Amino acid sequence: MSTFPITHRNEIKRVSKRANYKKSTIYKIIDEALYCHVGFTQEKQPFVIPTMHARMEDKIILHGSKTSRLIKHIEAGNEVCIAITLLDGLVLARSAFHHSMNYRSVVIFGRGNSIETDDEKRLALQALMEHMLPGRWADVRKPNQEELNSTGVVSIPIDDASAKIRTGPPVDDPEDDDLLVWTGLLPFHQRAEDPVNDPRIGKNVPIPEYIIHSHR
Repeated sequence: MSTFPITHRNEIKRVSKRANYKKSTIYKIIDEALYCHVGFTQEKQPFVIPTMHARMEDKIILHGSKTSRLIKHIEAGNEVCIAITLLDGLVLARSAFHHSMNYRSVVIFGRGNSIETDDEKRLALQALMEHMLPGRWADVRKPNQEELNSTGVVSIPIDDASAKIRTGPPVDDPEDDDLLVWTGLLPFHQRAEDPVNDPRIGKNVPIPEYIIHSHR
């Protein structure tokens, strides 16, 4: 299937014309974002944890300390809700009421499981690093056994998801059209600044091309 089924959990009811259930659209937003927020409940207490992520085909990969609340929750087979948002700009209307933002967002519901074998862990950690900065994994020291043992890596199938997207100019009330107030869009773009050397780096270590030309 090229779209996610609409369920009672992922159906977008508020401004439903902005809803999108296409897998290609949802995966593109997931892949462009550098981090996500994972929501879950333990003993009636809600938590939301920001963390980096990666997508491996139809699964979300997360990692953390084996002792972390989030990793232990997912390893136990409990449900989570993952939210991802890309801000594309501020929508500046004539009235305060109609100000908004242009955005692309995704919400995912699901249950995960632990990635147990060292080989599978390495592949998942490679996916996380390559999602952060393509080309980096080939340069760095790979996780040793002690690091693998202390790191929890989990996989969450993307079975139930939806996207919500706003684009375009402000939508003002017709009676406000004659107000002498600037109105329009203030676009936002995420970009990297110039790299800064670690003070301890050797003088003969050049900045890799994949860092110099990094962009998302």
